[in-house]
Amino acid sequence: METKLARISQLSKEHPEMVFTSLGHLINKEMLRDCHIQMDGDKAVGIDGVTKDEYGKHLETNLELLVERLKKKSYRPKPARLVEIPKENGKMRPLSIYSYEDKLVQEALRRILEAVFEPMFYDEMMGFRPN
Repeated sequence: METKLARISQLSKEHPEMVFTSLGHLINKEMLRDCHIQMDGDKAVGIDGVTKDEYGKHLETNLELLVERLKKKSYRPKPARLVEIPKENGKMRPLSIYSYEDKLVQEALRRILEAVFEPMFYDEMMGFRPN
């Protein structure tokens, strides 16, 4: 999977005018399994109450069903739980907590979008970027 994302990143860098029209097929069982492995299991439990360990107990089945729903376009993210956490200045800021499965899909999408758009940024540009 990494080689496909690296190729997309290379094409994006060499041909910034290129339009990628279909990248959804890259979200497959292999990519979602890798997202699961790298997911932090200590994060807050989502609205569905499922933890990384619980999802991993039947990982292959869960991933097969998720990929099937994604391909059939029947996947629907669950509502997020909104909590407010205190900031250093005494104010509160909203924080959305998603279900575990939604986090997997979000991570897969982040990887794909990062492969497409990261090569277009200058090194001086800051924000939520790798490194």
